[in-house]
Amino acid sequence: MTAGGIVELRSIDVVPDEERHGTAFSQFTLWLGANLQITAVVTGALAVVFGGDVVWSIVGLLLGNLLGGAVMALHSAQGPKLGLPQMIQSRAQFGVRGAVIPLLLVVLMYVGFFASGSVLAGQAVGELTHTDDTTGIVVFAVVTAVTAAVGYKVIHALGRVASVICALAFVYLGIRLLDRVDVGALFGDARFDLPMFLLAMSLSASWQLAFGPYVADYSRYLPRTTSARATFWWTLAGSALGSQWSMTFGALVAATAGEKFLASQVGYVVALGGTGLVASFFYFVIALGKLTINVLNTYGGFMSMVTSVSGFRGQRVLSRGGRAAYIGLIMVAGTAVALLGKDSFLSSFKDFLLFLLTFFTPWSAINLVDYYLISKERYDIPALSDPNGRYGAWRWDALGVYAAGLLAQLPFLATSFFTGPFVAPLGGADISWIVGLAVPALLYWLVARRNTAHLPERTAHEPAPGPRPAHQER
Repeated sequence: MTAGGIVELRSIDVVPDEERHGTAFSQFTLWLGANLQITAVVTGALAVVFGGDVVWSIVGLLLGNLLGGAVMALHSAQGPKLGLPQMIQSRAQFGVRGAVIPLLLVVLMYVGFFASGSVLAGQAVGELTHTDDTTGIVVFAVVTAVTAAVGYKVIHALGRVASVICALAFVYLGIRLLDRVDVGALFGDARFDLPMFLLAMSLSASWQLAFGPYVADYSRYLPRTTSARATFWWTLAGSALGSQWSMTFGALVAATAGEKFLASQVGYVVALGGTGLVASFFYFVIALGKLTINVLNTYGGFMSMVTSVSGFRGQRVLSRGGRAAYIGLIMVAGTAVALLGKDSFLSSFKDFLLFLLTFFTPWSAINLVDYYLISKERYDIPALSDPNGRYGAWRWDALGVYAAGLLAQLPFLATSFFTGPFVAPLGGADISWIVGLAVPALLYWLVARRNTAHLPERTAHEPAPGPRPAHQER
């Protein structure tokens, strides 16, 4: 992307200083807009739909958003320092080719989120265009792909617009909902249930942690001098506020609307807003919110696919045609899954979220321990593209820790297709994501601190320090 251009030209290559721009506040508007949307509403509703009460569900969702959001924001702070997409940096931990193992799972995640978002957005677009859900899904997918192909600048512009429009819409919807709800009765019926509380935490934590593999993609154009603390806090504030706002609304809706909401999540929310032109506006708001997040999923999926392939081909740059091809693959795969699963969305979405969490918590733990505690923010950028360089093709120690992190979670995992042996003694609570963060973080720290020969003294693309002035010599 040129300094004044709109269409992005870069992909997985490092962003040079002369192309850096913006402030850390851009992370707040992007992540606020990405989280004020219908799928986050459904995620919050699931905490109540599966048996939780409103009060403790909201508290559990808040804790999950804060804890998961903090992990996600730590990834975001890496962007300005390195100027790289998130998953390229994973090569330092897993090897230039070894990074393809978590990357394959990341691509699966993007396709899944693209599909789940397209189901709900397709309903809204179908209503706006007076067609049907299938047509709506296809139209929405094409618009998403075109927007993602333009790239970084339009993605942030979309986030700024969505953060304002969706915030105003959710304020209005919240007022309408509170007019219909006996808040005192809902909050007076609080009953703490540990498994349901942990389910609420897991739902929101998984929502936040799933952003980890691509969050630095949207901070990498910030100037290198951007404060890591500012990037962290603005990212956390936008993501946690937006998601908690949406999820709290979802929990209240699920507690009061019951079957009406379950039958049609989009239809109920729009009807809450009003009829006629007002209803059309809220269909547009739902489509806009989903466009914001689905563009992130498409862009992140394209980045991850390029990173996977380039690890074996040695490719550092990508043509516009190649970029369009990768984005087209994500769009086609996500649309196909959306069309196949549109009639069973709600029943499968919870398991999809928790399934993803199993695979991404160990990756986050390894990446963050390496960046902040082992490498201490120092990376040899050129070596990330060289399988014969300091990071090698495969780092089996990190891959072994990743596998151990996956296995450690299984006894604590609770889904419809697999339940671990330790779930019942915990009253049905799923704490696998906590284990998935703690175990690989400790193991990787123990393994990696013994082998630091591959670590550079400074980040390779930084200028080497010059000689000190004469008056400083000792």
